Amino acid sequence: MKAVWNGATLAESDKTIVVEGNHYFPPESIKREHLSRTRALSLCPWKGVARYYTVHANGESNGNAAWSYPRPYPWIRKIRNHVAFWRGVEVRP
Repeated sequence: MKAVWNGATLAESDKTIVVEGNHYFPPESIKREHLSRTRALSLCPWKGVARYYTVHANGESNGNAAWSYPRPYPWIRKIRNHVAFWRGVEVRP
């Protein structure tokens, strides 16, 4: 799978984990130069606290378009530090 926004590949992996229809990319597949951490957090009652990132590509930014769970609940720990995308980021094979 590949995550693409504004002409840039943000992540690419054949080992994503699908949870609730979202592909979570492993940490080593993320091109960190395209992400900057924001102050945004959210609480999922069964996954834990999500941390958000703004996506940057080709001179444009997409606020809170990526998220991860640095400390997910034990039963979903397989997504720890994996990153998922939304808000116009295209995830495709």
